[in-house]
Amino acid sequence: MAEEILNRVAQSKLITFNLEDHYPQGQRFLFDLSTWLYEGFVLREKEFRDQAKEHDWTQYRDGFVALNCSTDAIVPAWAYMLISTYLQPHTKKVVIGDLETLESHLYQEVIGALDVSELKDKPVIIKGCSSKPVPKNAYIFLIEKLQPVVKSLMYGEACSSVPLFKQPKN
Repeated sequence: MAEEILNRVAQSKLITFNLEDHYPQGQRFLFDLSTWLYEGFVLREKEFRDQAKEHDWTQYRDGFVALNCSTDAIVPAWAYMLISTYLQPHTKKVVIGDLETLESHLYQEVIGALDVSELKDKPVIIKGCSSKPVPKNAYIFLIEKLQPVVKSLMYGEACSSVPLFKQPKN
């Protein structure tokens, strides 16, 4: 009689943590201020303010916006602040930077709000592959949140994980 094949991974106490499961829902927008600058480099205050007044801000409703300037123009802080005042009533979040910076901010908030008490003294594997844009910073934020709580941390898949941390034995 053949011996039954056991799935030791399925029987283990290992908990898989998938950052993708915590992906904040909502459309992402990249707002490039250079399109409102004279020749992409010079901010003319009156024209800039006029464009801000005339722009349809409702298109960003319930979205996440990254404000940036794709040229080497020196954009004063007040310009980003002004755009933010128009976006604030419509969006969930506005940051200065690119889309990866935006994702980092979103994940920092999500991870900061997580209740990880159920993971106390348990072995946890952080899933590595995802189909959503999970920034590298999110993994660091997660390590900061989990390391003081869990028994051990690994990265990857249960069948081929990389050990990261193990709580010292007392």
